Amino acid sequence: MKMLKNRVVLLLSLFIIVSCGDPIVPKPMGYFRIDLPEHEYQLYNKVGEPYSFEYPSYCTIEPDNDANAEPHWINIHCAKFNCKIHVTYRPMHNNVDEVLEDSRKLTYKHTVKADAIGESYYDNDERKVYASLYRIKGNAATPLQFSITDSVNNMFRGSLYFYCRPNADSLAPVISFVEEDVVHLIESFGWN
Repeated sequence: MKMLKNRVVLLLSLFIIVSCGDPIVPKPMGYFRIDLPEHEYQLYNKVGEPYSFEYPSYCTIEPDNDANAEPHWINIHCAKFNCKIHVTYRPMHNNVDEVLEDSRKLTYKHTVKADAIGESYYDNDERKVYASLYRIKGNAATPLQFSITDSVNNMFRGSLYFYCRPNADSLAPVISFVEEDVVHLIESFGWN
């Protein structure tokens, strides 16, 4: 009986010793580290285009080859981040309000997935550049959109799209980085 009692005590002691320690807790999901390049820019001022601007040196500019593309539509391709800024251009013919409202409606179509949409405005009377920048928070397809107009004849509009499943948490550092580039594009923009 004493031997059985010793074994039970030994077994209980072993359980207590083994159970003393840090609890096993699953680690939270993490994301890969993203190395961001320095902000460097180059001028886009192609002959025949009605606009010019500075864009990041880590990007390339491609003509929009979509079947529905119109003249002066381009894509600013950022292969490093697997994204593109789709740029459209529309001449305006006494329909400024209509064109601006169309642009605004395109942005607010993302309210289904967006947590919030913030707007910022830029204006430069000297160069006739008036812009709106929309920051779309949440897991929407496009986290940034912007439109630039001279308020009379021209509308330049851009939308940032990533070629992956939208995940605002994992894309946040890149979105913030690209947003600085979009702001630089707006501030360097000019009409030809």
